[in-house]
Amino acid sequence: MSAKEDLQMISFNIIAHAGAARSCCMEALQYGRTGHFEEASDKLKEADTEFIHAHNKQSALLHAEADGTDHQLSVILIHAQDHLMTAMTVKEMTEEMIEMYKRITKLEEIK
Repeated sequence: MSAKEDLQMISFNIIAHAGAARSCCMEALQYGRTGHFEEASDKLKEADTEFIHAHNKQSALLHAEADGTDHQLSVILIHAQDHLMTAMTVKEMTEEMIEMYKRITKLEEIK
């Protein structure tokens, strides 16, 4: 496999894991909206596992470059990085929104 094909495979792996993480976050948000906070937490843990896989692929690229491998800039890699960063932002927002749902639930119980 050529270096270009290697980079493409790593990029697609990052995209796949970032996409799976984002999907888990969106499911967690749905659980949070309906008051199923334990399930939401489980989905966020699943997202974390997917993020670890994506970060491991990303780290391999960074280590290779630090060791002297010259990766040509690739639109697919840029796309992968975009997916990863977007998914990370979705996770942060999901965590915040679930906390808001918890507070709303408590307030509704007081009434």
